Amino acid sequence: MQTFVTEAVDWPDSAPELRAGVRGLVAEHGERDPVCRANCWTKADPDFSRRLGEAGLLGMTWPKEYGGHERSQLERYVVIEELLAAGAPVGAHWIADRQSGPLLLRLGNDELKERWVPGMACGEVFACIGLSEPNSGSDLASVRTSARRDGDDWIINGQKVWTTGAHWSHFMIALIRSEAGSERQQGLSQFVIPMDVPGVSVKPIIDLTGAHEFNEVFFEDVRLPASALLGEEGQGWRQATAELSLERSGPERYLSSMVLFLELVRHGEKHADPSVRDLVGRMASDAWTLRMMSASVAAKLARGEDPALEATMVKDLGNAYEQAIPELLQGAIEMDLSGDEVLASVTAYLLQVAPSFSLRGGTREILKGIIARGLGLR
Repeated sequence: MQTFVTEAVDWPDSAPELRAGVRGLVAEHGERDPVCRANCWTKADPDFSRRLGEAGLLGMTWPKEYGGHERSQLERYVVIEELLAAGAPVGAHWIADRQSGPLLLRLGNDELKERWVPGMACGEVFACIGLSEPNSGSDLASVRTSARRDGDDWIINGQKVWTTGAHWSHFMIALIRSEAGSERQQGLSQFVIPMDVPGVSVKPIIDLTGAHEFNEVFFEDVRLPASALLGEEGQGWRQATAELSLERSGPERYLSSMVLFLELVRHGEKHADPSVRDLVGRMASDAWTLRMMSASVAAKLARGEDPALEATMVKDLGNAYEQAIPELLQGAIEMDLSGDEVLASVTAYLLQVAPSFSLRGGTREILKGIIARGLGLR
């Protein structure tokens, strides 16, 4: 039976310089409202993304041939950890840098790589992922959006939903049923769809806080060239599930509520409340454990290993942690959630958005099934 064993991570010698550089960029960008810093990897600021690209902090592990910098996975981890801890507005480039770029580099043809990857490394090209569909819940294999051949082209029809950042993205990597009559995981392929081609339309989904992060995306007779096929025809399920391993492995899976924890620490410095002190200690120890686990996943990636199971564990435990923070604070501290006090404002915001943390990248039920299979329990 496989188990999760954390390891001492050999951080690169460049780590202190990288951390200082990120902190400097964040400081230059200006102070942001604490509510805006919470769940920051969904907050888009294209100008900040371009500044990161200019500083060589995007596409860090990618080949120089495509605008990357050929640095290590652990160096990249240092950078994203600093950005998330600071609550920097990284949403515009997040998906492109985290998963779309690596996927294109691994599976894309020369035309796709040359068209999209250098712009992503510069922080000027952004991406979204087309997976979920209406009335499907977490059943990703129930894809109905279709691709049919028309000569050398593909014609796409259908709909995707809960698509993060579609309204600011330049292209989508979509999982589409490319074999008529196929079912479940069979007959699926991935396509790279420019968001400005005829037949693509985006409709916003506004969340409880009034924010626009999610979208519905409609495809009506969208014509794509043969080169838009990503990887192998019919292998979309395998490719997409491998991509989700990248999505689940980062520190964003436990740092979304970190700004609230920091506000709790500030509150505790002003109020000598033993229960608050105990809560700070509990949250700090949990965060440190999750950081060790997440960094261990990064170390495995740096060695070329496939930590899919470990990444899934980090996401499940990390989501539970970041969802618990606002609930624990609400129970421990009397506050007016409709007031202007910073701790209350951030708590109120995260109470509304935190339920989504265990949906994105796979629901908790899906994750536990993956973990059970990985551990040989089913």
